[in-house]
Amino acid sequence: MAFEAGMYDVIVVGAGHAGCEAGLAAARQGAKTLVLTINLDMVAFMPCNPSIGGPAKGIVVREIDALGGEMGRNIDKTYIQMRMLNTGKGPAVRALRAQADRHLYQSEMKKTLESESNLTLMQGLVEKLIVEEGTCKGVVTQSGAVYYSKAVVITTGTYLRGEIILGELKYSSGPNNSQPSIRLSENLVEMGVELVRFKTGTPPRIHGETINYSKTEIQPGDEKLRSFSYESISKFVDQLPCWLTHTNEKTHQIIEGNLHRSPMYSGMIKGTGPRYCPSIEDKIVRFNDKPRHQIFLEPEGRNTHEVYVQGLSSSLPEDVQRSVLQSINGLENAQMMRSGYAIEYDAIVPTQLWPTLEIKSIKNLYTAGQINGTSGYEEAAGQGLIAGINAGRRSLEREEIILGREESYIGVLIDDLVTKGTNEPYRLLTSRAEYRLLLRHDNADLRLTEIGHSIGLISNQRFSSFCEKKRNIDQEIERLKSIIIKPNKTTQELIVSLGGSELKDGIRAADFLRRTEVTYDHIHHLIPSEFTLSEEEKEQVEIQIKYEGYIEKSLQQVEKLKKMENKKIPENIDYDAINGLATEARQKLKNIRPLSVAQASRISGVNPADVSILLVYIEQGKISKVDLQEELI
Repeated sequence: MAFEAGMYDVIVVGAGHAGCEAGLAAARQGAKTLVLTINLDMVAFMPCNPSIGGPAKGIVVREIDALGGEMGRNIDKTYIQMRMLNTGKGPAVRALRAQADRHLYQSEMKKTLESESNLTLMQGLVEKLIVEEGTCKGVVTQSGAVYYSKAVVITTGTYLRGEIILGELKYSSGPNNSQPSIRLSENLVEMGVELVRFKTGTPPRIHGETINYSKTEIQPGDEKLRSFSYESISKFVDQLPCWLTHTNEKTHQIIEGNLHRSPMYSGMIKGTGPRYCPSIEDKIVRFNDKPRHQIFLEPEGRNTHEVYVQGLSSSLPEDVQRSVLQSINGLENAQMMRSGYAIEYDAIVPTQLWPTLEIKSIKNLYTAGQINGTSGYEEAAGQGLIAGINAGRRSLEREEIILGREESYIGVLIDDLVTKGTNEPYRLLTSRAEYRLLLRHDNADLRLTEIGHSIGLISNQRFSSFCEKKRNIDQEIERLKSIIIKPNKTTQELIVSLGGSELKDGIRAADFLRRTEVTYDHIHHLIPSEFTLSEEEKEQVEIQIKYEGYIEKSLQQVEKLKKMENKKIPENIDYDAINGLATEARQKLKNIRPLSVAQASRISGVNPADVSILLVYIEQGKISKVDLQEELI
């Protein structure tokens, strides 16, 4: 029997990485928030790799922190190893990656939610949405509890009609044998929401004391201690190493000989899997010219012997997985503690969403995370933060926010989803960002802290420190552009020691810093500043000066984009009334309903000629086909 259980400003369904960020973002803005999860023991659970960050993903975590989100702070409190990737390359592709203590990460995030004064964390399985006259007004749980709200955010991850597949075995389940969500998926279909079937997977876990590490290669953390959050102070010194080994010819023979038992090739798996995170059997088939593949052995925490076998994701039968493991160097006697598996689940077609992550057809209903067709904890958290911000702002009658592609990787991610859609689990890559030199690991705070402060997620104290940092950077750049380094003995000796060519005349310090071999510390040695910069401030000065030309070129491109973004498309536009649009373009524009001409130009199937026609129509109103052709000529 149904009963009324409470009234909230925002209800978040699910407490994975998207749900945690959504709930905290809404609550911290002042919205009375309820977070409902199937199992309180699964809050912020890591069903796959116990790590945070990596290329593009690590920058997302920094962006989440700059906006006032929690993921960066939480991993800084709970990591067992941290490394900066791509240090030998340019700043646009550098990214931080941390190995997490899986259980500590969960418990710390759960404690954070429990401690948030405006947030209620509750165990419950949501089976139905309350929708009246096209507006979502609450949820109903399996127990009959009815919760009303001004906005709802669905962050159900891979739980919607989840099915685990292991060899010939297939059964209804969420990740790690947890309870799936069946009825909510059916309810979404009843309301006209289009769903697709996706698939992901995870590798086996093994007992660390049964690994012969002498046959593997150690992968230690960085000696230089870093953090994801701009607020973090404490850092671990006693980092745990990971280890590297490889598959071999015997491994490949075992897999090839058992492909007929693989659900991927037997037809049992129907969902589309992630292109950029293939199973080991998929790797062997697709890259059969490769003699071996990397396998990373990653500890799951400080208080467990369980080790995650990164690179060996598989849905092969358990006996085959055991044979595969024991064919690998160092794992000959490995004891498997958990077998790998595939999981199929429902996701919504993301082109049904506005860039705010609100479903177009149901007002006040937002979605975030893997339900939107993405893969990865970081992509989920980034979406959760934006959905939570916007749901909170909607409930408090404030204007919602949309991040641009030129502002953040989160903006790239959401724009790709809602504009282009995805036919497979979407993974964020640096190559997806056309302005990646602007969207760096090091400058996330300079890009987004002001936004975080304006919406109430960044404290005044933190914002004051940020403003001071920004002033220091700007002041030092101006100093280096105005001061001259003279070709004296000290300068020439330094240049020779660095392997550079000696100066013939004086040179501006900024121009001298542009030399490949010169760093900010070298400049400071020659012309000390009156005040000491932090390491992050030094990094900013050096990057902004060394890459000034490239950055300026990117900013010019952004200005052109903004002109297109500022050309808004009227909500009531009738695409059928626009003569000259290609049929495909007309269909796509009617389906996606872009908010600006720039967004329209990014829709697959809308070509430049269609954009030109659309521009003329918007600027001049409805005109005849003859006039339109003359205008374009």
